[in-house]
Amino acid sequence: MKKLLWSWIILLNIHVNGMMMEFDDMEWFTDFNGTKMFHTENDVFSEAKFPMVGLTLIQSAAAKGAVCLDGSLPGYHLHRGFGSGANNWLVQLEGGGWCDTVRNCVYRKTSRRGSSSYMEKEIPFTGILSDRAAENPDFYNWNRVKVRYCDGGSFSGDSENKAAQLQFRGMRIWLAAMDDLMAKGMRQAKQALLSGCSAGGLAVILRCDDFGKLFPPSTRVKCLSDAGFFLDAIDVSGGRSLRRLYAGVVKLQNLQTKLPQDCVNRLNPTSCFFPQNLINQVKTPLFILNAAYDSWQIQESLAPKSADPSGSWNDCRLNYAKCNPSQIQFLQGFRTRMVNLVKGFAMPSKNGVFLNSCFAHCQTERHDTWFAKNSPTVKNKGIAVAVGDWYFERGGAKLIDCAYPCDKTCHNLVFR
Repeated sequence: MKKLLWSWIILLNIHVNGMMMEFDDMEWFTDFNGTKMFHTENDVFSEAKFPMVGLTLIQSAAAKGAVCLDGSLPGYHLHRGFGSGANNWLVQLEGGGWCDTVRNCVYRKTSRRGSSSYMEKEIPFTGILSDRAAENPDFYNWNRVKVRYCDGGSFSGDSENKAAQLQFRGMRIWLAAMDDLMAKGMRQAKQALLSGCSAGGLAVILRCDDFGKLFPPSTRVKCLSDAGFFLDAIDVSGGRSLRRLYAGVVKLQNLQTKLPQDCVNRLNPTSCFFPQNLINQVKTPLFILNAAYDSWQIQESLAPKSADPSGSWNDCRLNYAKCNPSQIQFLQGFRTRMVNLVKGFAMPSKNGVFLNSCFAHCQTERHDTWFAKNSPTVKNKGIAVAVGDWYFERGGAKLIDCAYPCDKTCHNLVFR
């Protein structure tokens, strides 16, 4: 099989001594149709030439109190559109987990997830951010933006911890970034798409209607959440690991005052940080893209080490091929719940769904999963085509895969 040339850095969050760490140099494989292709950080861009886009710090943000965890300026990367896409805008919200305790957030301040001082000065634009029609047919010539994530709360908080010198200003960062982009031409957008992956995908759901309100009715505005459909799921110990994490984030950042009011009126604030309790109230057209066996959720929500002290899930959580029948049955239950939760959401014509039965996480930002000859498909339709068909209303935007192991097009992630 032809060697896969396109790859991406997978951010694997693991807990060490109670602290959420991030390892960008984790060794991982893409398992495509039975063939494993090995990747490490060093070969990520060795054979691919992508446009490198510089970081713009938002100079007006400080006066608005819109700062990263450490008080530094937030930023974004903007690649200008051209031709027929010059007045269209795609805004991508970066992901990267959350911090749920003062200790975790203080640690996060020393990374690009909490401070622009550590952010890359330029990054490659790939997948949905690519400027090549052959790699990104519907959005290649749009103005494409990646808003960096440095608040630890999915662009939602507005509080501080003076004792720990922590600023939880995600909401202000969101507003400052939108103000800056509107002033740079987004105000005149004919078409706009808000997208994001992982914690950025959750932020898309939380900020989707806010994004829609920026534009006049004549502008086509939609939102795409990639790998942001985090379930309030029971883990292998019978507990709720992700709910504990989210409860910490909500309490620490005082999010109850910033979460959707119609949800908080019905449920407790932590429940209103879970997409399953939000998506049916989003008025702006929304597309849910998710792997039914989300690799991050398997590792950090369903079978985290804290819920598996015996280590019986250790091999399975890192490599789906090593799961025993009872473990696969447990994961099938997770998929079934995800499918059931999106069924009602998918009924309105304005919404779209692409749930593929893969062990993956974030599929819009990688060329090999977004739009390539061997990209994942559901009912013979790839992700980029499905998203484009939904956005431009060309049809066929309700795609739910059959259960594992039927899908042979997956680019499954395998860690070691």
